[in-house]
Amino acid sequence: MANLAAVPFGWERTAMAVENVRERLVRASTVLAQAKVAYAVVGGNAVAEWVGRVDQAAVRFTQDVDILIDRGDLEAAKRALTAVGFVHTQAVDMDIFLDGPAGRVKDAIHILYAGEKVLPDHVAAAPAVGESEPAEKFQVVALAALVRMKLTAFRLKDRVHLLDLIGVGLVDQTWTERLPPELASRLQQLLDNPDG
Repeated sequence: MANLAAVPFGWERTAMAVENVRERLVRASTVLAQAKVAYAVVGGNAVAEWVGRVDQAAVRFTQDVDILIDRGDLEAAKRALTAVGFVHTQAVDMDIFLDGPAGRVKDAIHILYAGEKVLPDHVAAAPAVGESEPAEKFQVVALAALVRMKLTAFRLKDRVHLLDLIGVGLVDQTWTERLPPELASRLQQLLDNPDG
């Protein structure tokens, strides 16, 4: 059993984990921008960026970093990311970049491809990389595109992320008019029952 006296306290470990994700996200984004690879941060870190603009206390921690690129830019992205210590591999038909040889999949950079479905049964493809805007340290997917992505995936964590966006007032009833019927129906479920 580990010597618990030598292990940092839970809050310290949480703060270190958040900082590690931030560092990984900024390192990857910076090198992609320097390599002229168009990209956008998507997933939970994009949700955190949008929620944090309204209410920093409502931000939820996300472990991995999801980045959207054009498939044609994968080789350039590989060169850029491996130059700063990331290791390319594949897991469950997804291109990922481990943070070093001992990196873990759940801490990795996960690559999604613009204009392609993440999973074959998804109702919509990922947005174009151009559907994004600058954040302070990286390019983030536009809110409308992020909402479509989360409604398309609609796993438990996606529903929670959508509830976070609803909870800070970024998404409301008017959004159902802007979405395809299947996605609008999913959003309506959440709007009708925001407490689960």
